[in-house]
Amino acid sequence: MFNWWFGITLWKRVLGALVLGVGFGLLVQQAMGDGAEAFLEAYIQPFGDIFIALIRMMIVPLIFTTLVAGVVAMKQPAKLGTLGVMTIGLYLITTFFANVIGLVFGTVMRPGSGASESLAGATPEAISQERPSGWDQILDIIQNPAAAMAEANILAIIFFAVLFGVGILLAGDKGDAVGRFFESASEAVLKVTAIVMETAPFGVFALIAYTTVAYGIEAFQSIFWLVLTVYLGLLTHMLLVYGGLIKIVLRLPLIRFFRGIFDAQAVAFSTSSSSATLPVTITNARRNLGVKKGVAASVLPLGATINMDGTALYLGILALFTAQAFGIDLTFSNYVMIAVTAAVVSIGAAGIPSASLFLLATVLSTFGASPEQIALVVGFILPVDRIMDMGRTVVNVTGDAAVATTVAKWEGELDEEVFRDPATI
Repeated sequence: MFNWWFGITLWKRVLGALVLGVGFGLLVQQAMGDGAEAFLEAYIQPFGDIFIALIRMMIVPLIFTTLVAGVVAMKQPAKLGTLGVMTIGLYLITTFFANVIGLVFGTVMRPGSGASESLAGATPEAISQERPSGWDQILDIIQNPAAAMAEANILAIIFFAVLFGVGILLAGDKGDAVGRFFESASEAVLKVTAIVMETAPFGVFALIAYTTVAYGIEAFQSIFWLVLTVYLGLLTHMLLVYGGLIKIVLRLPLIRFFRGIFDAQAVAFSTSSSSATLPVTITNARRNLGVKKGVAASVLPLGATINMDGTALYLGILALFTAQAFGIDLTFSNYVMIAVTAAVVSIGAAGIPSASLFLLATVLSTFGASPEQIALVVGFILPVDRIMDMGRTVVNVTGDAAVATTVAKWEGELDEEVFRDPATI
């Protein structure tokens, strides 16, 4: 039994669990009716919660140990500057394309046409437009490392880990022992992450079964055209932009890339959290794609924090949905402002479920949507936002892996034998 189970590659077990989770959720709903959600919440959802807790447990030790070990392995502190500029530049470029694709799909498919009657029946949801200032965000990065680790402040952890790694390099021979310690520690943490990932099929099954019932078919049908628009836009971005980056720019096999990160995509889809998926993304990038630890440990945590292409695309479509639903005519300058604002507010958005809804007010205010209209849109979308959030989190995680692979290839930090070897997956 165990030999059969572990003989199946992990991504196939996760995919099977995802499909079975949907089927089980629908079956329970059919059998129990209104009591299905309570049953799943009491007896099935806890297994999903345990899985999420396990992978969140790994975030801080994985980022800190692998990033410090990666900086030490580079042996040249100056290389970090080049790596950072390249990484941020690529993330900004992919976000630009996400904005364009979102606006194109929102314009062509017009998901808001005829939605005014549906909006009239929505329950308004107040939403805050307040955002921390730029200085507050910078100060949030520079803080006590112990506090940063306790709060899982990813950017603050990255900042301190890089400084600490540079300090080890500058210490010369006296820092060698510390460097070797973090080298060993990072490998040990990766092994623990691999153990945790063996629970993924069970966690994904539980999460998807509950989600199918809690956010299910009836809610999905009420705004089917908007959901379809979002998913088609996300799929197009993933295939054209990330696919083009891997296949055309890097000349690497595209199927291998998507198979290599399927575990991370499945966890992203079931948890709707790019931060919670981070340990899986790092493991997939290193083990399946051949991205070496220095790049994986720096590019991927940064991406989980600032790379929100799915969110940027989604906000653009929601802005056009709102304008179309309320009959607001948009000019070219409005389109530009929507694109720019969606890109800016998406950067650094919290990697947690439905975080993008808290950014929506800022984007809608660019073309004069009233607070009442914003509240109605949020109230209309909120019941099914999780369905769309699952898809855009998959795009965010895929973008992180695509950029990490690209940076690794350009920096000579990609093991192409691992990437191309079918036996690694």
